[in-house]
Amino acid sequence: MQTLGGVLFDIDGVLVTSWEPIEGARETIELLDKKSIARTFLTNTTSKTRAQIAEALSRAGMSAAEDEVLTAAALTAGYVREHHPGARCYLLNSGEVREDMPGIEFVEDDPDVIVLGGAGEEFSHRALSAVYEWMSQGVPVVAMHRSMTWSTFDGLRIDTGIYLTGLEESSGRKAIAVGKPAPAGFLAAAHRMGVDPEDVVMVGDDLHNDVLAAQVVGMTGVLVKTGKFRPDTLERWARDDFAMQPDHVIDTVADLPTALGL
Repeated sequence: MQTLGGVLFDIDGVLVTSWEPIEGARETIELLDKKSIARTFLTNTTSKTRAQIAEALSRAGMSAAEDEVLTAAALTAGYVREHHPGARCYLLNSGEVREDMPGIEFVEDDPDVIVLGGAGEEFSHRALSAVYEWMSQGVPVVAMHRSMTWSTFDGLRIDTGIYLTGLEESSGRKAIAVGKPAPAGFLAAAHRMGVDPEDVVMVGDDLHNDVLAAQVVGMTGVLVKTGKFRPDTLERWARDDFAMQPDHVIDTVADLPTALGL
């Protein structure tokens, strides 16, 4: 490590599972607080608003303020306002997050832009068929993220990226994804903490979306073996001599202070 300016945490699978704390997470957050090390929570979770996420983390014993949470929904709203000002948007998402998307007009039919959030029961045959039809007609799609899975106590659940891959292939059109692994969220987090990306440590359970994506913008990447981590993913990646490797691999977030020399 060079200068440690701040720590950037993925949430699900790193600090909590089904919003219950992972062992050692509370103690790690408390140590960062004690040492006055800045932190931000960067998540592709789209089932809760920033305020709800901060409240859920605090209930799990990890003090968090709303402005410390950066969500894919908030980043997506900024992208739509900049690139599609005044657009009428159809939102397909599991969870009510419109509070984090001010200035966006939402409609149920004939949209100018399709906004895809996190997958859930709302991703029905009827809803996805409507998205496919509009997409085939040239309506642009802005996805909050391309995550393939997320972790629960009952196992992995498939996410938007799996549906999006099929929609793109069948329609012949590409969507824009705003959340991780896109650079915008990582850079926004560094800016929020007032530090250079090179002085930020990103901690995640997703090799590609969290860790390697952060390293691309200059951050130090730390992969934890909890959440969606699967050993075969890292083993396959490690066999490629030319592939970027994670800077650190630790068992759980409880090992982070040692990895950082704290």
